[in-house]
Amino acid sequence: MSNVSNSPSNPAGSQHKSAPPRFALIAVVIAVAALVVLGVVGILRRSHNDTVLAERTDELAPPTVSVATAKLGAPTTEFVLPGNVTAFTDAPIYARTDGYLLHWYYDIGARVKKGALLAEIAAPELDQEVRQAESQLASAEATANNAQTQAKRYSDLVTSEAVSQQDTDTFVNQAASTAAAVKSAQANLQRLKELQSFEKIYAPFDGVITGRTVDTGQLINAGASTQLFHMQSLQTLRVYTNVPQIYSPTVKPGMKINLTFPEHPGKTFVGTLVRTSDAIDPVSRTLLVEVDVDNGSGELLPGSMAQVHFKTPTAEPSLIVPFSSLIFRSEGMRVGTVGKDNKGNTVAHLVPIVMGEDDGATVQVVTGLKPTDQIIQDPPDSLVDGERVTIVHPTGGSRPGGNGSQGNGKASDEAEGGM
Repeated sequence: MSNVSNSPSNPAGSQHKSAPPRFALIAVVIAVAALVVLGVVGILRRSHNDTVLAERTDELAPPTVSVATAKLGAPTTEFVLPGNVTAFTDAPIYARTDGYLLHWYYDIGARVKKGALLAEIAAPELDQEVRQAESQLASAEATANNAQTQAKRYSDLVTSEAVSQQDTDTFVNQAASTAAAVKSAQANLQRLKELQSFEKIYAPFDGVITGRTVDTGQLINAGASTQLFHMQSLQTLRVYTNVPQIYSPTVKPGMKINLTFPEHPGKTFVGTLVRTSDAIDPVSRTLLVEVDVDNGSGELLPGSMAQVHFKTPTAEPSLIVPFSSLIFRSEGMRVGTVGKDNKGNTVAHLVPIVMGEDDGATVQVVTGLKPTDQIIQDPPDSLVDGERVTIVHPTGGSRPGGNGSQGNGKASDEAEGGM
């Protein structure tokens, strides 16, 4: 009874016993599938994040630089050089005869005209020599006249054979000899008189007495051992200055040059460049030039220092860059610029330059750059030619290798989200 009632009459009971294993299998399959899906998604996500991170790391590897275009220099170059002011004519005055200073007539600061008597020298020995030479000349002339008379007389008598030819020749030769003695005495007297004329010291040109080194009664020796006076012509002054070799082709005679002096603040004097040395000094590599300036008012003094203002046309257009953009290398001065390589990447180029003026903040570049060049500001010391760089814009974005800043932000966001 019990067997019959349990098998055919109770089918529901058998179904309840087989259901749990089927649901467990489905649950396991779903769980395994979910785990596989999550694993694949995780792997893909991590792979993507690794890729983004690698790209971001590659982008951040090049140094970041800011760039700017160089400013075009002025069409004219103005530079200031120190100049030495000298008199147009400057002469020390010495004595040409020995003696004692009898009197001087002008002291320092006196303005004199050419030919003005400056001083007198007493030379009694020389005066005596002049009187002696005059007497010797008179004696020589008397002897010559007598010899000439005798020679003429004998020349007339020799034709009638009243005297011998030998005596006649003797007197003729004596006449020639005494005539030569007269000329010698005349020359000696002229020499002494010229020395005597140097007893009076005259001004050789219009000018100012800037020095007097003798006084009355002082012993005077002829020659350059004792300077009596020093004279300078101040109507026109010469200003000498040395122009650097780089500017030498731009300075030409006839140019108008502005001059300033520390003792005349706010006032400008105009001079004319009259000549150059036409040669570069091999020691200083400069060209000596002379600028003449009118000093009719007497305001300027020789020996002073002037500031010589040159304004010359620029031979070639120059560019102005910040001093901080210079790169000092053993092979010479360099400036960093940015450009593209053959793969389209933004790279740095180190360009050799020739410098002009330097005011401490900016530098004039004479050759090496073009107006369109993008100059790297504050380049890193480790920057090398051809290195990839990232350009930083003033807004704070960057453009690595030519990519936009938005792309960098997106990559950065994705990398952060993956982390």
